[in-house]
Amino acid sequence: MDKLMRNKKAILLFIAPALILFTAVLFVPVCKAIYYSFCNYKLPGTAKFLGLDNMFKNYKQLLLKDQTMRMAFRNSMFFMIFSIVTQLVFGLFLAALLTNIKKGRNFFKNIYYLPCVLSSAALGLLWMFVFTPRLGINNMLASFGKWGGDCTLGPQWLFNTEGYIILPIWVVSFVALWQYVGQSMMLYMAQISGISSDVYEASYIDGCNKRQAFFHITLPLIKPMVATAMSLNAIGSLKFFDLIYNMIPEGFLSHKADVIATHLYTSAFKFRKLGYGSAIGVILLILCLIMTVLINKFVKTENYE
Repeated sequence: MDKLMRNKKAILLFIAPALILFTAVLFVPVCKAIYYSFCNYKLPGTAKFLGLDNMFKNYKQLLLKDQTMRMAFRNSMFFMIFSIVTQLVFGLFLAALLTNIKKGRNFFKNIYYLPCVLSSAALGLLWMFVFTPRLGINNMLASFGKWGGDCTLGPQWLFNTEGYIILPIWVVSFVALWQYVGQSMMLYMAQISGISSDVYEASYIDGCNKRQAFFHITLPLIKPMVATAMSLNAIGSLKFFDLIYNMIPEGFLSHKADVIATHLYTSAFKFRKLGYGSAIGVILLILCLIMTVLINKFVKTENYE
């Protein structure tokens, strides 16, 4: 085995399939998107480089003149912060709770994790009906006499455009929390289960209670997983698309519920501005990289023996 590991040709042979796949699926498309972002590229047609003097035209329009991009950026930042905080709090809570129970642990793990493996498109349509006034929550409450029996007088969950962060974005954020909290829970449970029980037994002998053990033993030991989960949540929330696209009716809110991914989709595939859409994609890529670096910088991890 040691001889094989020192054989550079063998190492290259083993990593070649993954390297080729990575290059074809990820690296080449990213490079093309960066190039197209400096082009005037609208279908039907071909990509035409804007020239050195005007190569940042798409970025200038995107950052300085595009009002929809400003709303989309604001909504994406809110969605990201909301997801990071809530997934951390509820994911850790559920992980700590299920780790300490013996009966029914696997049942509850499956229940909380099940929404993660279901189709987001199907769940988006399901929750859209739940929050539609004449069909969902409002109709159910109205049948019990709420709002004088008139369901249309209840909150317009998916149509209200008032406030700095409009109500539909709050609704989608809570639905996303419900869908993906199981993923964070499983990551934290995997890390917690790797902590030796001897550490906890020693702390209990020294007079430590379970709350103190969680904050002074569990949290420090799972910090690497916290950083990983926060990075995944940040990247996933920044490129979030499916629930918003399926839950919020297109055109009703004048793009006030747009996020960066939906604005990219509209620009590139609806209006066929592939150069402009590529610029949005590059901005999204840069934001994901920045958030990953910031999280790894500020969530300090230490090695414990």
